[in-house]
Amino acid sequence: MIASSIIYTIKKYGPDRVVGFSPIPAMSMVSYAGGTRFLSLIGGTILSFYDWYADLPPASPQVWGDQTDVPENADWYNTKYFIIWGTNLPQTRTPDAHFMVEARYNGTKVVGVSPDYAEYEKFADMWLPARAGTDGALAMAMTHVILKEFYVNQQTPYFINYVKKFTDLPFLVILREHGDEYRTDRFLRASDLNGTEKLGEWKTVVWDEQTNQMEIPNGTQGHRWDNGSKWNLELQKEGGSIIDPKLSFIDDSDEVTQVSFPYFAEEEGGTVQRGVPIKYVTDIKGNKLKVTTVYDLMMAHVGVDRHLPGDYPTDYNDPKPYTPAWQESITGVNKNHVIKIAKEFADNAARTKGKSMIAMGGGTNHWYHSDQIYRSILNLILLTGSQGVNGGGWAHYVGQEKVRPIEGFSVVAFANDWGATPRHQNGTSFFYFATEQFRYEEQVEEKETNWGSKYSYMHPADMNALSARLGWLPSFPQFSQNSIDIVKESREQGASSNKEVIDHVVQRIKSGDLEWAIENPNDPRNFPRVFFNWRSNLLGDSGKGHEYFAKHLIGGENQILTDTKNSWQPETVNVSEEAPEGKTDLFVAIDFRMTSSGLFSDIVLPAATWYEKFDISTTDMHPFIHPFNAAISPPWQAKSDWNTFQEIAKEFSNLAKEHLPETEELMMKPLAHDSHPNPTNKH
Repeated sequence: MIASSIIYTIKKYGPDRVVGFSPIPAMSMVSYAGGTRFLSLIGGTILSFYDWYADLPPASPQVWGDQTDVPENADWYNTKYFIIWGTNLPQTRTPDAHFMVEARYNGTKVVGVSPDYAEYEKFADMWLPARAGTDGALAMAMTHVILKEFYVNQQTPYFINYVKKFTDLPFLVILREHGDEYRTDRFLRASDLNGTEKLGEWKTVVWDEQTNQMEIPNGTQGHRWDNGSKWNLELQKEGGSIIDPKLSFIDDSDEVTQVSFPYFAEEEGGTVQRGVPIKYVTDIKGNKLKVTTVYDLMMAHVGVDRHLPGDYPTDYNDPKPYTPAWQESITGVNKNHVIKIAKEFADNAARTKGKSMIAMGGGTNHWYHSDQIYRSILNLILLTGSQGVNGGGWAHYVGQEKVRPIEGFSVVAFANDWGATPRHQNGTSFFYFATEQFRYEEQVEEKETNWGSKYSYMHPADMNALSARLGWLPSFPQFSQNSIDIVKESREQGASSNKEVIDHVVQRIKSGDLEWAIENPNDPRNFPRVFFNWRSNLLGDSGKGHEYFAKHLIGGENQILTDTKNSWQPETVNVSEEAPEGKTDLFVAIDFRMTSSGLFSDIVLPAATWYEKFDISTTDMHPFIHPFNAAISPPWQAKSDWNTFQEIAKEFSNLAKEHLPETEELMMKPLAHDSHPNPTNKH
């Protein structure tokens, strides 16, 4: 029944209407890969999980471009100053908590930050009881102290050298007029200065102390794709001469400009104006630009007084943003404790060359705008040269998300050995449309603020659609039309190569002949027709908004207590008058328990538990690979997830030979190693 349903869906609607959700591959990689490999081979859609249940710390990919790359827990022992911030290590990392306890015997000072006297506070030398959700204010005040004490009052050579090489603090930013005030705009780029630099629009600029002129350091995004030879952090130019990036223009500025910074602590969205030293530069078009460094902007934004004009606080006791006195009324933490801990944290890093560490957890992550909270805390480990140092930097909280053998796992899990490109889709956007939650939004009050933008009042559905059209986000199904039929039609129109097919499809998109599926979520052609849910209780646990899943995805009884008559509706996304219910034709649960997802499923396939199958598990908390060894065989009809999908695949293959003959060649021929799409990693 499952295989027949998939065949029918592929022929009528397209393979990307076959969807699968399964979380955390690292906790049982083979079981995860069983489903994703099958979906990859048939062109199905694989949904993300980490973002959907709000566990991903988005600041990590924003800052470093990776998911959550942190040291193993054994590195806790190497730190000399450990702030445990919103993560209950003895409870959530019980097997590893001994590293923190043993570090204390080794002389490490431990500071705990939590609104309650949590279990880990009994290990702390000092407890900072910040009110829930105010961690960003506490971190901003600590940043203020560190900048004042270790960058202004004294210059700490280790910190200065570190931030010049490993952060964006020396890079130049353009200031633009906005009405009668100046605001930060964007980074100054090589393309602003000359038209000869390859990929210059992707290369940012610094001011060199040695030559007193602008230079383009190695390591920017443009260098990554500019033959790759200069994609490194060596501060040098062609020929080998050294670049010494200038952090501040305060001693040789052309003038001091009042810059407006947003102050969102006020209900109406306020503004703080502070003086920033600037330089004048002339761009390739002859325009005179005002530029400054990220460092100078940060000093001004955080409110570090360097005897410049503007609304700067006089000292730590002045309750202007973002002083220790300012945070006290927000967080409830004594301002003197903030000063003390910030000084000690930075002083320890200066003495030990970065052995100051912060363990951050769900307590700081599970908030609106948690990326800003996280990034304000990450400031502390970057400004103290701690990130990337054994015993220093940020340590992640619980965490089972790191697939250590990622290369081999990816080949298996996403059928890279067959040459197919898997359809990965961010679950948050997918479920937002599939469960019709976009219909139930409250209207954002459109009022003039100092910091509005063209996106400020855009409906989230319209924003998602824009992101899909521009390629910012993946979105499946891509088009309302069957993707197989789209290629067939291109072939019938004379396209003989992949490039010609692509060109033909692009023309159809431009003409409006092809419809974006994300703009037509109520078109029955775009419904998720076959849905696999394995290793997860999606409807009862991992999914946000159970009642919307029950009504719109499943078509079952639900408890939605509102209607959409007065809801905020999108403008560019087409919405039907009546919301569709029961979009999924076949919902399959693979589980060893009758969960709430199983209760709503059309078919439940019994799965083997951890003690009845062979598998592997890893984490970013330590470097080991845990093998699962079956203690007994799966009882009765239960099978491992891998074997379950193998059975489905066999039946699918038999049916496909008859009903999808055009796929037979693909199914019979895995990709040869000598034609692997990544020639640098053939084996």
